[in-house]
Amino acid sequence: MSIGFTEIFLILVVILLLFGSKRIPELAKAMGRAAYEFKNAKETLKKEAQELSENAQKAAENEAKSQSQEEVSSK
Repeated sequence: MSIGFTEIFLILVVILLLFGSKRIPELAKAMGRAAYEFKNAKETLKKEAQELSENAQKAAENEAKSQSQEEVSSK
């Protein structure tokens, strides 16, 4: 099920009738800005998740080292 040329044309005509020719560039600009902000937020969240994962892994490794050192020193 794909959208053909006539369906796209009909959708564009309806958008033109609803918003008018003056508002369409404003809407396109706002949608572009929103897409840019979404991309930036997604990248920021990805970086934060990666840092959190790395920090958790380092903490687990340090905990394992300290436990093994305590076992050696208690013997």
